[in-house]
Amino acid sequence: MPIVRILLVLLALVSPALAQDGARDTAAAVDAAKAFKVYVDGVAKKSGRPDMTRPDIAALLGHVFDVDALAALPPAQASDMNWLSDWMDAAQATHKIIIFYGSKPGPQPDFTALARNMTEYGDQYAAAMNFMIRGMAREATTSKLFRASLAPEQLTRIREDGFAGMRRNSATYILTMVCSAIQNASKPANARLVAAAIRDTREVWADFFLPQDRARVIAELADLPKWAPDEVARADLATFTAALQAVN
Repeated sequence: MPIVRILLVLLALVSPALAQDGARDTAAAVDAAKAFKVYVDGVAKKSGRPDMTRPDIAALLGHVFDVDALAALPPAQASDMNWLSDWMDAAQATHKIIIFYGSKPGPQPDFTALARNMTEYGDQYAAAMNFMIRGMAREATTSKLFRASLAPEQLTRIREDGFAGMRRNSATYILTMVCSAIQNASKPANARLVAAAIRDTREVWADFFLPQDRARVIAELADLPKWAPDEVARADLATFTAALQAVN
């Protein structure tokens, strides 16, 4: 994507506002995610490597994974479901572009490409995980509020299965983040960033995980000292585990 077009997109994303607005932040994230994909597709056609540190590209990623904007939003409401899922979808799609760039198609993951991206784009990956863990926590809270707002006849089997699936998937996702973003982090700062996000959202997850999933996560994290190399990250994960144990 030519730099002029990227700058035009970034200019359009700058909107003065006195209060944070989730729908506006989502629109900015979605537009930035689209612009980022166009840039990466253009680099791929030339068989190059995306430069995630280039100021205009870093700015696009900053809009997609905007932790500050997320934190500045008012308390979660059921109506957040109208826009929050779109923001998280944009973040997930952008994260996949970063991690799977250059991967060869096939029945098995291209671990060589994944390892290279995890190393080369480790800072961007950690920033993405920091945002997504926090965004998913707000999504979990919002989903509970949305479910509570439904009339009994609106709680269909499909919806109930969807809520239960979301709860199950969240536990798997957190465990995956612990292994990939903390255990295998190339920099202590990145491990700490992701561990802090898990620590800060621990009360949400302690309540949101299904009982069997809480027990599974607790068991998986029981031997933290053996594989979590950073002491600060280990302490944050221990705090997270303690919150799960208090509920279980």
